[in-house]
Amino acid sequence: MTNQAAKLTRAVLVLEDGRMFRGRSYGAVGTTLGEAVFATGMTGYQETLTDPSYARQIVVQTAPHIGNTGVNDEDPESRRIWVSGYVVRDPARRPSNWRSEGSLDDELARQGVVGIQGVDTRAITRHLREHRTMRAGIFSGEAAERSDKELLDEVLASAAMEGSRLAEEVSVDEAYVVEPADHGWDGEPRFAIAAVDLGIKSMTPHRFAERGVRVHVLPAGSTLDDVKAVNPDGFFMSNGPGDPATADVQVNLLRSVLDEQIPYFGICFGNQILGRALGFGTYKLRYGHRGINQPVMDRRTGKVEITSQNHGFAVDAPLDGPTPAPESRYGRVEVSHVSLNDQVVEGLACLDIPAFSVQYHPEAAAGPHDAAYLFDRFIDLMEEQRQLDQQKTSQSEEAK
Repeated sequence: MTNQAAKLTRAVLVLEDGRMFRGRSYGAVGTTLGEAVFATGMTGYQETLTDPSYARQIVVQTAPHIGNTGVNDEDPESRRIWVSGYVVRDPARRPSNWRSEGSLDDELARQGVVGIQGVDTRAITRHLREHRTMRAGIFSGEAAERSDKELLDEVLASAAMEGSRLAEEVSVDEAYVVEPADHGWDGEPRFAIAAVDLGIKSMTPHRFAERGVRVHVLPAGSTLDDVKAVNPDGFFMSNGPGDPATADVQVNLLRSVLDEQIPYFGICFGNQILGRALGFGTYKLRYGHRGINQPVMDRRTGKVEITSQNHGFAVDAPLDGPTPAPESRYGRVEVSHVSLNDQVVEGLACLDIPAFSVQYHPEAAAGPHDAAYLFDRFIDLMEEQRQLDQQKTSQSEEAK
């Protein structure tokens, strides 16, 4: 079937509570299952589609007009599209942008991503906000001709996001290095870090590299020996999909790193893993935070940042001042950032060990750059730890 013919094919979005939205196919024709979520960004759809954190999710775009700038080979955040399905109201009939190298619907079809167009995305978004994110399916072509009961039964038989371990599915198989010299840095690297890929976006190592940091990107299942083998000045864990309650391997790795006093910075999934490593729990949000306009307060400075976010889980930590970590060997911790929409924990700062994290995305491709300072904060933390290590070495030599 040609993509032009696919545009005329019937399609239906089925939510697990039985609500159905009928439209026409967009992208590939067939069946897809996943968790229905909505994203509020008015720009950056290509970055959204290629963000590994959206693995096994059907993304509803609240912006009504999608695809007008087409797609290109420069903006993807990873090696492929990760969303399970895509829901839009009014797709562009043809792309119109000087950077465009193809149409969005053709790219979705090429990568086998099943979508639906011509539905009321406002109504879908309001339904998800009032009820919660939920399992869903998009059915088009022959699949859409089955009875409503058959379609709903297939959705209800699909896996829930709670309990899903997905980081290993989206991570790289082999380590690679991102060099500062390839991103405009002139001179020798200032630091080297080990970055565990749990669904890392390409812009993240880019942001480090342009500041003079060599980034060793490691697979999700890496061990402490793998980390120490690159002799890092710091350790980083990325964003990624799935339930943080399933990330025991990464939690244990981070605890080993913290015990070594290696400076740590985590983003999104990396924030949830720090929370778990410190002994806090995590929980699933009703409908999550997904978009590029989420207001967050830095409680240390009182400044408000407009942030890019994509998460459905959060850390359950006390908001009232510094508190001893449940894992007492890590000392005191405080919630450094909070969401101004719902007071969800958006950042953690350890006061007695060199570690901090945020729930949002400071690399923010196709988003605000208010939080870019966090990369510099991590560099400062590594510099402080380096000076402390040098002082200890000097004192040890003097004692001899």
